[in-house]
Amino acid sequence: MKKFFDDIKKDMKFKSAGPGKKLTEETSAKPEVVQSSSNAKQNRHAPSEGAQRAGAAALARIEHQQKPRVHTSQDAIRNQGETQNPVLFTVGSKVPVRDPACLSVSGVYFTCPLTGATLTKSERERFEEDAIEASVMMIYTFNKDREKVKAAVDIISKYVENICKNPTEEKYRKIKLSNKVFQVLRSAEGSREFLQALGFISVMLPVEGQEEEEEFLVLPEQSPDALELMKERRDRLQRGEPVRAQLDRQPQAFRPSPNAQRFELPQEFYNLSAEELKREQQQRSDLVEKNAMLRTKAMREREEQRERRKYNYTLLRVRLPDGNLLQGTFYAWDRLPVVFGFVRESLVDGWQPFELVAPGGQKLQEDEEVALAECNLVPAALLTFAWDAAVQADIAAAGGKSPALLKPELLETIRTLS
Repeated sequence: MKKFFDDIKKDMKFKSAGPGKKLTEETSAKPEVVQSSSNAKQNRHAPSEGAQRAGAAALARIEHQQKPRVHTSQDAIRNQGETQNPVLFTVGSKVPVRDPACLSVSGVYFTCPLTGATLTKSERERFEEDAIEASVMMIYTFNKDREKVKAAVDIISKYVENICKNPTEEKYRKIKLSNKVFQVLRSAEGSREFLQALGFISVMLPVEGQEEEEEFLVLPEQSPDALELMKERRDRLQRGEPVRAQLDRQPQAFRPSPNAQRFELPQEFYNLSAEELKREQQQRSDLVEKNAMLRTKAMREREEQRERRKYNYTLLRVRLPDGNLLQGTFYAWDRLPVVFGFVRESLVDGWQPFELVAPGGQKLQEDEEVALAECNLVPAALLTFAWDAAVQADIAAAGGKSPALLKPELLETIRTLS
């Protein structure tokens, strides 16, 4: 790491960990790199609130005149950022981090739409409230092979049909777990849970011609009403659909920090293995040389698409006028309106119009359906927030106060960036 920063000082060029382009911030007055203790002492006192509002209004007026559109060309973005400060980030898997607190975010989390539980990317929720509904969701959600799902649903439906047609015959209410048909269900997650939710229980029974007993799933004899309920549950199984867990954005507020542009990202943010990431880093210098060559727009766009597929998620920070930071996790293919919505939900007065400026001076458009990857905001970026200057001028003329910023629940858990 020390050698990395020595090279930066020597070349006076800052490389982001992105695919051959610099992520920059237009509005910061000084580089947001790791500072010496002497420099840090000089920057202890942040600008006053009035100065910050005035700066934000001035920035908004300038940007209102220029209105740069979102660029997708790597070369155009790089040219905009030639004189700007970088966003530096490191892959968590490539840094010997022992304490998870060193990461900018501990991982990628999801919210279960049925229970509301927060899950890690690798966890799978075992639903408890409705055993039938839960097992149906497991079958359709946890098995990616649609043919396997169809086969499991067909076999279970046949079990139910035979039981309902022959309710008194014991052989239809006994399933030998070692038979070939059940092996299809064994490989389809959630199938056994559905049978158990129907009332099947696990029993060890003797088998003719064998010394050892074998496991069976056995259903007690059912009443006519229970048989009708079983048919209804079979229909629910046949109508099942996959349920996708929702990305938990893990909103977090941070105090003003010179490390706002530094990101330590966990492996989950990348659609690459650790070895592929290492190879990608080694090839980065080659990519810079390629970018300097004369290439057609189509060639550049194809290369950009390949680069964007490396990232599953992106970590965004928004610097507010008071210097505090708002952080959230997004899909790399989320659209700009999603980011604006996230910021609005985090503000006390989110109804007021505001602007977001991306690295390189790009003014993001709230109504533009552009993916974050297309805006070069992956796998991490620092945005700058500014209230709409015209609206703020009207509020000030009417004797009103500047709007409050983050909601109390975010300020209660505000942290300091390490």
